Amino acid sequence: MTIEDDLVRIAEQEKVLAFDSFDLTTAWQLGKLLQELATERGLGVAIDVSLHSMPVFYAALPGVTPDNVQWVRRKRNMVFRYSKSSYASGLKLKSDGKTIETNGLSSADYAAHGGSFPINVKGTGCIGAVTVSGLPQRDDHNLAVEALALILAKDLDSLRLG
Repeated sequence: MTIEDDLVRIAEQEKVLAFDSFDLTTAWQLGKLLQELATERGLGVAIDVSLHSMPVFYAALPGVTPDNVQWVRRKRNMVFRYSKSSYASGLKLKSDGKTIETNGLSSADYAAHGGSFPINVKGTGCIGAVTVSGLPQRDDHNLAVEALALILAKDLDSLRLG
């Protein structure tokens, strides 16, 4: 797939993977589902579910390092800044021949790498982010999308990046 193909697919993911409503219980369920998927697969990832106003769920599975904590924060900051997935932001920058710094942001605080996905509520927009760190960026993104598709009962095969 090309960058353009991925950007179209991610835009579709962001549209389809929107909640009718989202509360702290839903946030916990999403985080727990990700933790279960990662544990079953033996994946060493950090998982974060945050609303703009507060952290709600965090888990660090065996294999995670302190670096993953910073990757989570920096990827989540991309979602909070642009209200789109950190992977989409990174792909768009790459296709435009730009970097975070050319957008006036610091790489110490922002990471345009896959793994953080907006928590969108229909009629409201982005209220938070779900973030995975520890795998290659495309895999981090796909794991977050998989959990969202499962919790929202959406067809994962039609949404997953190839």
